[in-house]
Amino acid sequence: INACDLPVKHDELEKLFEKNVKVTICPNGHQVVWISDYIIYSVEAKNIEAVVAQYGPSTRPGAVVGGQTSCKAPEMAAFEKHLPAGTEIVSCHSLHGPGVDPKSQPLVLIKHRASQESFDMVKDMLSCFQSKQVSLTAEEHDRITADTQAVTHAAFLSMGTAWSQGRNFPWENPRYIGGIENVKINVTLRIYSNKWHVYAGLAILNPAAKKQVRQYAESATQLYTLMLGGHRDELRQRIEQAKAAVFKEGVGEDDLLLRDDVLDRFSLGEIPPERVKNNHLSLLAMVDCWWKLGIVPYNHMICSTPLFRLWLGITQYLFKNPKLLDEAIDTAISDTSFRNDDLQFVIAAQTWSEFVRFGEMDGYRQKFEEIQEYFAPRFPGAVQIGNEMIKTILEKTES
Repeated sequence: INACDLPVKHDELEKLFEKNVKVTICPNGHQVVWISDYIIYSVEAKNIEAVVAQYGPSTRPGAVVGGQTSCKAPEMAAFEKHLPAGTEIVSCHSLHGPGVDPKSQPLVLIKHRASQESFDMVKDMLSCFQSKQVSLTAEEHDRITADTQAVTHAAFLSMGTAWSQGRNFPWENPRYIGGIENVKINVTLRIYSNKWHVYAGLAILNPAAKKQVRQYAESATQLYTLMLGGHRDELRQRIEQAKAAVFKEGVGEDDLLLRDDVLDRFSLGEIPPERVKNNHLSLLAMVDCWWKLGIVPYNHMICSTPLFRLWLGITQYLFKNPKLLDEAIDTAISDTSFRNDDLQFVIAAQTWSEFVRFGEMDGYRQKFEEIQEYFAPRFPGAVQIGNEMIKTILEKTES
């Protein structure tokens, strides 16, 4: 293995791998790409163009090149522009975050410009992850990640923003403790404990993501407007239409991805004696968004991330439980105690949508890190509980 990182990290990496004779830390990327058979660019999506422009022309003829960015359009454009004609391109993307065991998780492989022999070589090299390998084109990858990851992240980012703007720590409020509320809180904190560029690159640089994120903001706004106006019948009709379009007929109680007895185990706060009602605007907006975009989430299960399966699980949990769905609609119309939280959520969804729409990397980073700082004191415990929750739930939802 030949590797390099930023020049300032060279000595640190050499020391880290000094006893591993199979790893050579090179002084720069030029040396790596000249002596290696398969080259992987593990850089942020926003930097892929600059890094490939710097080192790509030095690539040894016949080498196979790939990247691990979450958005393949700019990655492929950079490879096509800067790599010598005699090189091949096979890219990859593990569809899970840090802390998740790669075994059985989706690993997308993209045969962009390569022989079958080179593609098989990459498949064999990456088989050590024991992941579920899925072959897609770059365009298919970006469309599926937009349908699943980008809009899912927008929902969690908006919840975190709303809680921080209201100066709320949700685990201290009985309204947000227990059941599917635990998923909302744990995954939101998990996202904000990571690097901002992971989510910004996936949303802003993915050509297919803008429409999805925008529709989520519009769905949240329109549903909230119906709630404010007290339009019960219109709200119910819209929710039922979305439900019929998104959720398969024949999915019964026994097929629910998530259940109370599992979810209640992963609470950051003390579960109240009696569950507090919630209108679940974030979940209603998600299903409405899928309906408006013509997305059937079950079609993407083979390429689904752990977070997407959790998100689908709690939306299904709500929509396939008639009593709980009726309660959410009734709460949305009759209970005004959620109005301020919901307003903050709608504003947050619109804000993230505007960052994505205008390609505002700096604004995205500033907002993300501001909220990250607010929740930071609880990250260690939340991430540990979140990892346990994801591991347990994935064991119950693996297809």
